[in-house]
Amino acid sequence: MDKHNISVGLDIGTTKIVAMIGRKNEYGKLEILGVGKSKSLGVHRGVVNNITQTIQSIQQAVQEAEAAASEKIEDVTVGIAGQHIRSLQHSDYITRANSEWVIDENDIDRLINQVHKLVMLPGEEIIHVLPQEFKVDGQAEIKEPVGMYGGRLEANFHVVVGQVSSIRNIGRCVKSAGLELEGITLEPLASANAVLSQEEKEAGVALIDIGGGTTDLAVFKDGIIRHTAVIPFGGNVITEDIKEGCSIIEKQAELLKIKFGSAWPGENKDNEIVSIPGLRGREPKEITLKNLSKIIHARVVEIIEQVYVEIKNYGHEEQKKKLIAGIVLTGGGSQLKHLKQLVEYITGMDTRIGYPNEHLAGDSDEDIASPLYATAVGLVMDGLKRQERKKAEEVEEALHNAADEQQSEENEQDEVVEEPKKERRSFLDKLTERVKEFLDNAE
Repeated sequence: MDKHNISVGLDIGTTKIVAMIGRKNEYGKLEILGVGKSKSLGVHRGVVNNITQTIQSIQQAVQEAEAAASEKIEDVTVGIAGQHIRSLQHSDYITRANSEWVIDENDIDRLINQVHKLVMLPGEEIIHVLPQEFKVDGQAEIKEPVGMYGGRLEANFHVVVGQVSSIRNIGRCVKSAGLELEGITLEPLASANAVLSQEEKEAGVALIDIGGGTTDLAVFKDGIIRHTAVIPFGGNVITEDIKEGCSIIEKQAELLKIKFGSAWPGENKDNEIVSIPGLRGREPKEITLKNLSKIIHARVVEIIEQVYVEIKNYGHEEQKKKLIAGIVLTGGGSQLKHLKQLVEYITGMDTRIGYPNEHLAGDSDEDIASPLYATAVGLVMDGLKRQERKKAEEVEEALHNAADEQQSEENEQDEVVEEPKKERRSFLDKLTERVKEFLDNAE
């Protein structure tokens, strides 16, 4: 089987680590060849805090996926999230030497590199620089300035920043598990690719990915990402609350949450009771479902309100920035009963649960189409895109070399048509290169 058509996504979460192997079928849909899942030990709120345990969990997930797909995994696309991720808005400009020449990719690259030189807090590094819209000589709201004339090129950027050490630790774990780092992607972006349609991104939508340790938010409008945030609460905090509130062990709390939990206390009658076996010969405990959902409700409201504050920070209340498509919930935490209704009640925005089945081949396993796997599916798609870009660049390079003798005008046209693909890839690939380089030097 052709190795190049296969991509592997590695989702290193707080509760689980998922390795997913996929490829595109002849209809351009994603065919999942194998999935491996292991309990995540050594990750807290999206940040690695025990390297050895994380390596073991990665290896376990990878071996399971390899066995299911009968494929050997070498390169992986890894997702990063965690409480250290923050984002900011920044605008910058460059003055071009000659306004008689059309703006090309090099100008945009120069502008982006200038943003990369922003001074960050100690230990922080820029992960993503995402152009929002451009201005050429004061003319605003330009989406693609390549090919236009102008002396001053300005842009607004969405800049995502993270802790260098956390990113390197993830790189370290992947390398020590015997894998190569093919690419790094921000997890909210990966989940968004898997569950949102292009129409939703155009109309304006907020993706809320409720994981075990963190809740990730990505806001899109006019097809462009406008805001990202990571809130350091997730499903684990709810389990913790149930554990404390009902004085039971974590395993029982997790099962209670999944089987009987609801985000809406009004749903349960006072006489609905669950009996939980006591520890080592102790009396069984009786818990009313109404109390259980009150505990869950209190924490879920807190998480949603924090997310809503971030949506307001983006400016959702301004007419121009309105999110017409509302909210999409995904991640394991989105499976909580009546969560959709509660989110609609708090935010007043249309809400749906996001399943990653839009891009999956028709005969895919139902389990894979669960919101639980949204990030992993998104990472596989990202890996495949990266491979396609590489192929396109190799072909382009070969054509360039062959056509070197032709007139320079033709070359210029080629650049205008082909180059935008290159610019979109550079930020994270540069980061991946830097992490690889760092790990090689640290050996």
